Amino acid sequence: MSFSRTLIYLPIVHTQADMGAMKESVARANLEKMGRAGLARKTAAIDKMWTEIEAAIDALALSFDRVRLYQDGLPVCGREAEIVTELARAGSRNHQLLLRLMAQGAVLMGTESGDLLVQEYQSARQSLTTRPPRAAGVAAASRAWRDALLKRRDQFMAQRLNDTLKDGETGILFLGMLHSLEQYLNPDVKVIYPHRRPR
Repeated sequence: MSFSRTLIYLPIVHTQADMGAMKESVARANLEKMGRAGLARKTAAIDKMWTEIEAAIDALALSFDRVRLYQDGLPVCGREAEIVTELARAGSRNHQLLLRLMAQGAVLMGTESGDLLVQEYQSARQSLTTRPPRAAGVAAASRAWRDALLKRRDQFMAQRLNDTLKDGETGILFLGMLHSLEQYLNPDVKVIYPHRRPR
């Protein structure tokens, strides 16, 4: 099989700055779950991960005029650059890196279905404001629904990549560690993991 396109797949962990309107709720939930020391350790580990990702991209010496950027959580909407700029200003290292790569010539791509992201947002908001269900059946059904939604998001993102990444181009995909979309990519897309593989 000969590959005509390359995808650099970077599994990521989201920071509070990536959470937009849910930032405060997520911060409170994390503080309750981990305490101050645990939260400080997690923040330091995520910060280190972003430093490593930046170094991994720099080491690839890419020609950015042939690079497309795909971002977990970024809908196909016509306002992609505005969203990235807003989150970069809020302190997101992920989105600051996207801006830096765009300044070098990379093209930002809307990556996700807006409808599926709204469902994800509503589910996440509900889980932050309600107690987890005690009944095992209810918890299992809720988990199955979330897993099915994640799969649909992965399929949409893979199709978006299949449709928009052109021959001879390189895509850089920033994707949360729970995702797994390689199986849905066309066979001519060569996938590279310069930092680490998803779990």
